[in-house]
Amino acid sequence: MDEILIVDYGSQYTRLLARRIREIGVYSRVESPKNPTLNENTKGIILSGGPLSVYSPSALGLPKNIKDSSLPMLGICYGMQLLVHELGGEVRKGETFEYGLTRVNFSSDPLFSGVKSPNTWMSHGDSVEKLPPNFVKIAESEMGVIAGIRSKDGKIYGLQFHPEVSQTVDGMKMIENFVLNLCEAKQTWKMEDYALLKIEEIKEKVGNSKVIAAVSGGVDSTVATVLTAKAVGKNLKCVFVNHGLLRKEDEEVPNILLQLGIEVKVVDASKRFFEELKGVTDPEKKRKIIGETFIRVFEEEAKKIDADFLLQGTIYSDVIESAAASDTSSKIKSHHNVGGLPKDMNLKLVEPLRELFKDEVRELGKVLQIPERILNRHPFPGPGLAIRIIGEVDPERAEILKKVDEIYTSILKESGEYDKIWQAFSVLLPIRSVGVKGDQRAYGYVVALRAVDSFEGMTASWHEMPNALLRKISSTITDKVPSVGRVVYDVSDKPPATIEWE
Repeated sequence: MDEILIVDYGSQYTRLLARRIREIGVYSRVESPKNPTLNENTKGIILSGGPLSVYSPSALGLPKNIKDSSLPMLGICYGMQLLVHELGGEVRKGETFEYGLTRVNFSSDPLFSGVKSPNTWMSHGDSVEKLPPNFVKIAESEMGVIAGIRSKDGKIYGLQFHPEVSQTVDGMKMIENFVLNLCEAKQTWKMEDYALLKIEEIKEKVGNSKVIAAVSGGVDSTVATVLTAKAVGKNLKCVFVNHGLLRKEDEEVPNILLQLGIEVKVVDASKRFFEELKGVTDPEKKRKIIGETFIRVFEEEAKKIDADFLLQGTIYSDVIESAAASDTSSKIKSHHNVGGLPKDMNLKLVEPLRELFKDEVRELGKVLQIPERILNRHPFPGPGLAIRIIGEVDPERAEILKKVDEIYTSILKESGEYDKIWQAFSVLLPIRSVGVKGDQRAYGYVVALRAVDSFEGMTASWHEMPNALLRKISSTITDKVPSVGRVVYDVSDKPPATIEWE
């Protein structure tokens, strides 16, 4: 297959970029700048963004084989600054900062063919001061910052903004122009190919060994389980751990999986998890405690069946936020199945979805013929309600949040709003608020409602919920959950916030 090589300098959006290219129908390959490889199928090169400055002592440069290549090349954000720096231009250190939605003026250029919207997504401190020889400016931001460059021979391009994120309205068109027109790559990639590829990879890795699956009923673990079952058959043993921090709807997970032909052993470890979390308020410690306790439970179950491998539904947004994607990534938070894993774990991991984003996982699920009622469930974090209870976690607070979450979700589903939202959930805050119930003073918990719109989870916008629906949700919660006295709605985008509160 024709392919595009992405050289990863640590951007949170690197795999999103790879996903955008696959969405076009072209295979994309991500490699470190320490030793990237080119082959006869490589039709173009993209240099990703990254958190460092080109002047940083630890900054990674442009590999010689990439610099000497005659293939079409596109540098994004840090990638553009690196091209400028190494090809004879100048980059200005941190004087003009641009973050978030930024309007850009585009020149007439093949890269911008069909581009109409001026809205782009910026995230940079350094900026280009002087172009390298034989380069021209093709885009400029409303603040006068150089936002796009091209070599005069049309082989090398640079963009200061991120075309791969959904907030750059016509970003996908720019990627298509580069991949299909400038690189002339053929559209030969399909999700069916990925499924077959991963099944063969799992067979080769696992052999005749047994695999224990950590199933939660969420989209990721379900797709990973069905995919792996096709590779190893009866050697896959599924375990559902109830850690006491599940939603009400998750309690039906074993029955749902049984309908898919997958038998599940249920292990109630809720008391053990609550004991481990007693007195802990730091979110990173919570994640690591839950991650380690999960693994210890699974190790105990694995010994009973003599399993060597642990299957997890890790997806790429988990990996990148945990800074496990590259040497230069910045850690946002440790996910229980990535940064929260203990170092002395005895089980070897199988993670067939590690390169995919949530929407790609759903697409793969359709290929595997998993019912849409499962695929369309909102994402739910591995640590469960523990990271939606701000502060200490105990059975009482967990039960309060379960009731609130059940009310919130059921009303969204009844109204038809649920399917319009990428993810919705509630958060129990560690404060109480004065209120009035039945003409008497009340002093109840504060609950925050969160609902976001997204495609892949790397960026998100808060969902504009109808006011009447918010009023109904709020009044129902305070009526049916006596310990809650106030409900607020979170109107923060990602970035600057994350989707989850912890």
